Amino acid sequence: MLKSDKMGKSKILIVGGTGYIGRRIVKASLAQGHETYVLKRQEIGLDIEKIQMLLSFKEQGAHLVDGSFSDHQSLVNAIKQVDVVISTMSGVHFRSHNLLMQLKLIEAIKEAGNIKRFLPSEFGMDPARMDHALPPGRETFDEKMIVRKAIEYAKIPYTYVSANCFAGYFVGNLSQMGSLLPPKDKVLVYGDGNVKAVYMDEDDVGTYTMKTVDDHRTLNKTVYLRPPNNILSQMELIEKWENITNTKLEKNNISGHDFLALMKGMDKAGQAGIGHFYHIFYEGCLTNFEIGEDNNGVEASELYPEVQYTRMDTYLKRYA
Repeated sequence: MLKSDKMGKSKILIVGGTGYIGRRIVKASLAQGHETYVLKRQEIGLDIEKIQMLLSFKEQGAHLVDGSFSDHQSLVNAIKQVDVVISTMSGVHFRSHNLLMQLKLIEAIKEAGNIKRFLPSEFGMDPARMDHALPPGRETFDEKMIVRKAIEYAKIPYTYVSANCFAGYFVGNLSQMGSLLPPKDKVLVYGDGNVKAVYMDEDDVGTYTMKTVDDHRTLNKTVYLRPPNNILSQMELIEKWENITNTKLEKNNISGHDFLALMKGMDKAGQAGIGHFYHIFYEGCLTNFEIGEDNNGVEASELYPEVQYTRMDTYLKRYA
């Protein structure tokens, strides 16, 4: 890793800093000693929670920099103040509006001409491995690939972060759709429940992401967050919860065919969710490949063994 003291660390601009992952990346950037800038978009308007969060970032030492996606020059001016841009826009689904904003950001980075690393809005499954994904969920991956191609065409140095399953959405609920809390009596098991997935504490996503920005080993590569103790099957996750609570849940298995049939009658967002769960828990899309075997990939916990990442039994205890 490139060694540097606090003064030598990159200056970071975070776009989407008030979002679910963005706020963790702001926290990690400050904790790791980076001079941290957070884009304050005029579009926030009267969103009091976002405004209060931005003010709290400022109190912690971050700089708030004005910018708007309807004002190209404001983005260029913001970008010229830093070395690295991290985009954390998109939330659960990318959708066309956020795709357009990402492309505008790329144009501004290209014009500014000073950025030594760009991390686009990814942080989930690796879209380069999802060209077989089911519609309508496939749109998310297709749009992320459009962004990747624009980055590489513009010859902007990059790092892509594949953070897999956020624990808040996949662990506390034992990977049940439609709830964020553990089931009390029965649990739906996907197939035999033995397909391996990868679960990440969201704060660890922020920590690992910020470790990459000044590391030559992650330049123009995909960084997979796949720490060995967090590679678990759904059944292993359920067993951890049962051990913590000293209870047994009734387990109802559902076949892949029957699971996909649940799409019928759902809205587009629900259908996308079913498709993503199918790829994770039936196909094993997060773990059915070796990192680096057919792409320019590296694994975060191997690069940064000093990070004491959160295991999922620890994460689950907050729900008990």
